[in-house]
Amino acid sequence: MLRHLTIRDFVIVDHLELDFGAGFGALTGETGAGKSILLDALGLALGGKAESGVIRTGSARAEIVAEFDVPADGPLRNWLVEQALGGEDEVILLRRVLESSGRSKAWLNGTPVVLSQLRMAGDFLADIHGQHAHHALLRGDAQLELLDAHGGLQCLAREVFERYRDWSALRRARALAEEDASSSARERELLGWQVGELSDLAFDLDDWRSLNQEQARLAHAASLIEGGTEVVEGLADGEYAVVPQLDRLLGRVAEMAAHDRQLADVQELLSGASIQLDEAVHAMRRYRDRLDLDPERLGEIDQRIQAITGMARKYRVAPEDLPDVLTESVSRLERLTRQSDPAALARDEALAREAFMQPAVALSEARRKVAAELSSAVTEAMQSLAMSGACFEIALKPVEEGAASGLETVEFLVTANASQPLRSMAKVASGGELSRIGLAIQVITSRSVATPTLIFDEVDVGIGGRVAEIVGRLLRQLGVDRQVLCVTHLPQVAAQADWQWTISKETREGETLSRVELLDASGRIEEIARMLGGVNITDTTRRHAAEMLALES
Repeated sequence: MLRHLTIRDFVIVDHLELDFGAGFGALTGETGAGKSILLDALGLALGGKAESGVIRTGSARAEIVAEFDVPADGPLRNWLVEQALGGEDEVILLRRVLESSGRSKAWLNGTPVVLSQLRMAGDFLADIHGQHAHHALLRGDAQLELLDAHGGLQCLAREVFERYRDWSALRRARALAEEDASSSARERELLGWQVGELSDLAFDLDDWRSLNQEQARLAHAASLIEGGTEVVEGLADGEYAVVPQLDRLLGRVAEMAAHDRQLADVQELLSGASIQLDEAVHAMRRYRDRLDLDPERLGEIDQRIQAITGMARKYRVAPEDLPDVLTESVSRLERLTRQSDPAALARDEALAREAFMQPAVALSEARRKVAAELSSAVTEAMQSLAMSGACFEIALKPVEEGAASGLETVEFLVTANASQPLRSMAKVASGGELSRIGLAIQVITSRSVATPTLIFDEVDVGIGGRVAEIVGRLLRQLGVDRQVLCVTHLPQVAAQADWQWTISKETREGETLSRVELLDASGRIEEIARMLGGVNITDTTRRHAAEMLALES
């Protein structure tokens, strides 16, 4: 669960150090005081999108650090080990820094990471439900995603998507082959000719490099022979050759060293130079004697190089890239050859369809079970949310020939009265009903997720009275097994919390900043009274607040 959150220079927060407890915690305060700002900051630490505009005015950067417990076992610890990000510690630190330039940096357990890694870790740790999440449930894609997530069917749904993609590609290939058979034949003929001439060229990169080296040597053979002779004469064979003179001087120094050992070092140096010069003379003679003027071989090489460079110009590539051209042409020719055989394409398409149908049928069966279970649970929850007689049902509508999402689409159906037929939730649910249905769905689906921390940001908008008290009880029940954080304006919800913070604004040195305070028993009475009574808080209001808290303690 979330243990600690540090926020620096974020919107109207200069510096906050917050310690979180277990169970159900409520975050309350006046509108605009910064309640949702805290959750926005936490969302960034969990890998959410960021903008430079969230940096506090006058600051160069904003920084958020979140500390979570790491479950003793489970996917998070295994993932940390796989990513070489620890996994042995009992806590995990997520750090995010936003700079005014727009750059964003992230660290996980002190190690720099990319944002996708931070987001992956965040998915293991917390699940955030925004205040407008119920509106997303009106979209068919969101409904299908929620159903699959609740049933743990994401992997199977991904496999269905991939198999459908493969099947669709083969289906398009067959259609194109049938529509464009004549142009395909012409392209196959051209590619066959290209493959033939590139294969006949038999280009080899190592041979190409050797040819260029040999061509350079043969083209300058006369100059190299002349230079070799000149070097040999200068060193050993000429009138003023260096080697004989050095040998004479070495003998003179040897005579001198016999009388003065201080010259032994000079003698040794000259002796080494004499040996090296002698080796150089022998090496140069061998090189010169091996050189040969071979115009015929030079002509063969020039012809080969010309053929290769001509082919490279023809295909507008460097000679070194000719093998890639051949590989691509062969691959394209093989593909077109396969496409030119309608029977083979039909067989491949049928196999791809069968490969799609197998997981798609399994996904449909699993979805029917999950839809029935979730429909029943949401219907039951709606009865307690002042929607007696209401019914919720997840309809699976078949899709002919299937789709990337499977063999059906999903539609949430609802009726507020048992005597009325089920209709699309997007068409019949009022604003208040939609809030209650959405909240019921979020609470129920949250029970099936593995994340240890659940965060609700004003999801109770549009409800009140007895329903708000029931919502508070639902959140408190969730808090028995995991950590629940809820931003709320409803005293009935806040009174159900195990602990409560109040967020307010204050002016310091002419600057408006957020202040967070953990409330004790008397502080909670005052805050619940404020939420109940508005501007003028009376003793009666305080007694009512104390009564609410006493009933829920």
